[in-house]
Amino acid sequence: MRYYRAGMRIGFQREIQYRVRAFLMLFGFMIEPTIYLVVWTSVADAQGGEIAGLTTGTLAAYYIVWTLVRVYNLAYAPDAWEWRIREGRLNEFLSQPIHPFHRDFTFFAGAKFVWTLAWIPVAVFLTLIFDPVFDWAVINVVGFVIALWGGFIVRFLMLYALGMINFWTTRGSAIFGIFIASELVLSGRLVPLELMPHWISDIAAWLPFKWTFQFPIDTFIGRLSPQEIVSGIGFQAFWSIVLALVFVLVWNRAIRRYGAVGN
Repeated sequence: MRYYRAGMRIGFQREIQYRVRAFLMLFGFMIEPTIYLVVWTSVADAQGGEIAGLTTGTLAAYYIVWTLVRVYNLAYAPDAWEWRIREGRLNEFLSQPIHPFHRDFTFFAGAKFVWTLAWIPVAVFLTLIFDPVFDWAVINVVGFVIALWGGFIVRFLMLYALGMINFWTTRGSAIFGIFIASELVLSGRLVPLELMPHWISDIAAWLPFKWTFQFPIDTFIGRLSPQEIVSGIGFQAFWSIVLALVFVLVWNRAIRRYGAVGN
């Protein structure tokens, strides 16, 4: 626990020193949801102000909250393991008395507080333009905070476990591309799953992607009952345990294949 406090503090301090970079990075992330927001609110307006039960206000709220969820879902990219292995940077981490997982997890967790501060003015700007409809019920706000961190944990574990592929291949980019494409369709990142064919929604309910994106968003904007919020947090806990076990099993085999290279 002392390491986690120190690691998160380091992540926070590093990002606060480079706050302009953090803001510019966040601004770049805003482009994607803003495009989705303009497109789908225009479609809803063309169909009388509603599409698949989603009003323009709900769609605006969805994509504005989407921007914060995207910030919290930032994690260590799988293809970054290529660089670590190729350049021998993993040697440094393996010589330290703590697993690299904790080093990366605490850094990203601490950095999110700075990214959240940078997100606030952007969210205010989008709110003034698109007039979203939020539900500020206590259960939604509290559930959202839990779901936000739960989604980060699930996605971090997914990407970290996927990064282990680099111990068996020098280029895992194609596999990572398939992962990102699957996430776009099955998570609610591209569009709310209600706008997808029903069979995609059915598949998404049993995979981890939805619980990292659409579930936290739906929690905050009031589209879920208290029972559904508790159930969703339970799914996040389930996938966190499963993915953690997968990572541990794969890591124990992957590290045996590692040969020190680089400087």
